[in-house]
Amino acid sequence: MRIGTPLIINLACTGVIPTRAMSPHVPLTHDEILADVATAIAQGVQIVHLHARDAESVQTSDPEPYGLLVSAIRALPGGRELVVGVTTSGRLENGFATRSRVLDLDGDAKPDMGSLTLSSLNFAQSASINAPATIRALAARMLERGIKPELEVFDVGMANFARVLLAEGLVKPPLYVNVLLGNIAGAQADLLQLSAILAALPPDCIVSVAGLGRYQLAANGLGLLAADGVRVGLEDNLWMDQGRTVPASNATLVDRICRLAEPLERPLMARAELRHRLGLSS
Repeated sequence: MRIGTPLIINLACTGVIPTRAMSPHVPLTHDEILADVATAIAQGVQIVHLHARDAESVQTSDPEPYGLLVSAIRALPGGRELVVGVTTSGRLENGFATRSRVLDLDGDAKPDMGSLTLSSLNFAQSASINAPATIRALAARMLERGIKPELEVFDVGMANFARVLLAEGLVKPPLYVNVLLGNIAGAQADLLQLSAILAALPPDCIVSVAGLGRYQLAANGLGLLAADGVRVGLEDNLWMDQGRTVPASNATLVDRICRLAEPLERPLMARAELRHRLGLSS
């Protein structure tokens, strides 16, 4: 039980799937994403997980909008202490060459972290293709560039692959892991399945727990009780309630986590402390 220990909040604010038709609150443009990140910084969020969209609001791997976003975030009050992560998603593009371009950004545009999904998997209506060679190549590029992998684990097998990458020297401790629960073809949001994943991970991982769709609240609750933190945001869930009658915003989702953390005596971890734990420069 993590009662009384500092809490990490990772905000996944946009993602691949949400559209304006699905939610009026999902940030799609540069300015909208930047505004949500600024609010999140004020709320105490320590990590943001970014997806950029093109002019048609479609997920893009073009590094330019990511660089502009990261640079603009660095210029915000508190932006240099924030841990800024970018996606290397396999939902729309499978190949290493396309997905790795965002890892070559430099200077103020360089991200602190890059997402790394540890296997292929099916979602409700699409697949994320992550071949072993592609995973290893992305991990090697992150290692070369000094970018911390944001490991994405949806089941026990992916947790085991984190051990494989560690043994091969492609990732370095401490590992940061997002455990994502509630996917149709992955581990579900219950304590037994989360415990199996936590037991399968290498020692001394820094773990945040996320939940997809209606399972976000349950998964976040498990994260508050049993992990270092939570991942929350409109990438994973668009609603405040199980009946899907109250639209969420990134700010309201973060606020709910902060309110739930209070009776568990889990103050937000200082950003400088998290950067130190992750081995990131300040």
